[in-house]
Amino acid sequence: MTPKDQKRFKVGELRPSQALTTFGVGAIIDLPNLSVMVMGLEDWPLKDTVEIGEQRLLASVKEVLGAQVAALRSAPVVPDTHQVNQFDSSALVGIPVAPFPRWMVCPYCRRLAPLGGGLFKLETPYRTDQIRYVHANCTKPGKPPTVVPARFIVACKNGHLDDFPWRNFVHGGPTKCQGGLKLLEPSATGEASSIYVQCEADHGLGYRDGKPVLLSRPMSDAFKMDLQALPVCKARRPHLRDHDECGCKTPIGVEVRAEPMLQGASNSWFGLTLTALAIPQASGKLKQLVDDHWTILEKVQSEQNIELLQAVTPQLRDLAEYTPADIWQAVQTKKTAVPDQGGDPSDLKTPEWEVFTDPGSAETGRDFQLRAVPPPKRYAKYFEKVVLAERLREVRALVGFSRIESPSDYDNPAAFPPNQRARLSRKDPAWVPASEIRGEGLFFHFKESLIQTWVKKNETLDGRFFEAHQRWRTARKLDPPQDFYPGLRYVLLHSFAHALIRQLSVECGYTTASLRERIYSRNPGEEQPEMAGVLIYTAAPDSEGTLGGLVSLGRPEALERHLDQALDNVRLCASDPLCAEHHPYRDGITLHAASCHACLFAPETSCERGNKYLDRAVLAPTVETGESSELAFFR
Repeated sequence: MTPKDQKRFKVGELRPSQALTTFGVGAIIDLPNLSVMVMGLEDWPLKDTVEIGEQRLLASVKEVLGAQVAALRSAPVVPDTHQVNQFDSSALVGIPVAPFPRWMVCPYCRRLAPLGGGLFKLETPYRTDQIRYVHANCTKPGKPPTVVPARFIVACKNGHLDDFPWRNFVHGGPTKCQGGLKLLEPSATGEASSIYVQCEADHGLGYRDGKPVLLSRPMSDAFKMDLQALPVCKARRPHLRDHDECGCKTPIGVEVRAEPMLQGASNSWFGLTLTALAIPQASGKLKQLVDDHWTILEKVQSEQNIELLQAVTPQLRDLAEYTPADIWQAVQTKKTAVPDQGGDPSDLKTPEWEVFTDPGSAETGRDFQLRAVPPPKRYAKYFEKVVLAERLREVRALVGFSRIESPSDYDNPAAFPPNQRARLSRKDPAWVPASEIRGEGLFFHFKESLIQTWVKKNETLDGRFFEAHQRWRTARKLDPPQDFYPGLRYVLLHSFAHALIRQLSVECGYTTASLRERIYSRNPGEEQPEMAGVLIYTAAPDSEGTLGGLVSLGRPEALERHLDQALDNVRLCASDPLCAEHHPYRDGITLHAASCHACLFAPETSCERGNKYLDRAVLAPTVETGESSELAFFR
């Protein structure tokens, strides 16, 4: 928008968690009449955000983005205490956006022009959801038609995004021509080969039936990368309103060429998020409560401040049984304590593994409560224990985003190449967007000796997955190709999690997309002890995540029935024998074996590795392996 048009209009609604997972900084959002891009953190209204406390996650974010990050904050939200008047200032609270792409098309006359060219006019009606741009001078009689975004853009793997170079493309290179452009679609198929860009200024450049014709070019030429139809990436960052000062080059200094992309392409934005569960870090109930409310208590300067906060802050009601003097003493102790330098801040799963494998030593709190139960009798030889997580709190933080290449190719988002991680702000951020979810879950602790014996027995399958892993990374030019291979034990744990999620969703009261996995897998020989566990928990950001339906299925008598049914379901698939015969490597296209949407795949919100490293044959015999197969872990 121009400075004259830069007004705050509320045009849509998102859930707070969507500001991290789907429509975060740099993502494109389709509104009723236009598409917009979420702006960088400098434009976010800080006064409307709420600080979220989770020290482990904050330390991991600092490891990625720098020590200047001081807080995790929620997206700007309006309290749900009363009905907001649309004329009140609180109705304007939200995430800032700007129109993108800037090139628009008139659906009637097919005129193609940028918003800054003055051809299209912004209309702001009474209903803010009807904000639109119109072609006031269109030849269409009556009401001016609403223009729509041109659905072609360009992007690169370094996170840059730009409008499609329409003029240079139709002219086959750099040009000074300022003639009018049209985007013609003579066919209704919508294919790129049936869409043409036409320049109206150049007559006589070609002849058809003996008559001069206008210069035009099919959009299919843009997708023929061998012709190099598109220019070098300009390193534009529209969410920051600037261009990258370092330019756009590969690590070895080669200039990157922009790639064509559709506006609504699923690979136009991938959020890089770090996730941690809020687990007790202090010994003693009072110390743990101080930790839980540290975002408020760290600012107090005296005992009188605590008395005042207890009177006006509902969040501190958990501390009502303690005197202000006791609380002040605990706050001083925490402030003067020497920070624990042990452990890797980027390793978020190891502390959680230690708590889940020893639930009796964990401090119980408002957001964390564990209860160990014996495994079902028929499965006692496979599991050390089953833990019911009756209360959980998950916190996610957005540390960047990528385009074209998904971060699920890496075992940890923090390992994503820094040159391909797009920035959230022009300067190093002092805070990052975060969200918290409260829910419940089931934790399965596998027997380590049994896992190691099974992996050693199936080294052939391990080699196949390793080969597929290398082909996958080689096809995407990820070096070195052997890095980040999770091992065959991860395939087993991952496949088990997907099979159980699909089964539990039938009866627990949650949809499949509302359940999420957290895999604890570490192979022998690494720096820390081995891990073999699966946590299945609710990932819904609303009250659905606290109904108790998932924990109720963790009782031994109920869990045995669900495990039986989950393993029986993976024996056969509606796509057999094609599914059962699928190999994990096929020229780097796939990274899974016997699995598909009909049997083992899970929604994107549920899986932490993008439905890769899956094979139902490691759980139970299939039509390919046969009943006598030694590959199945559960027998």
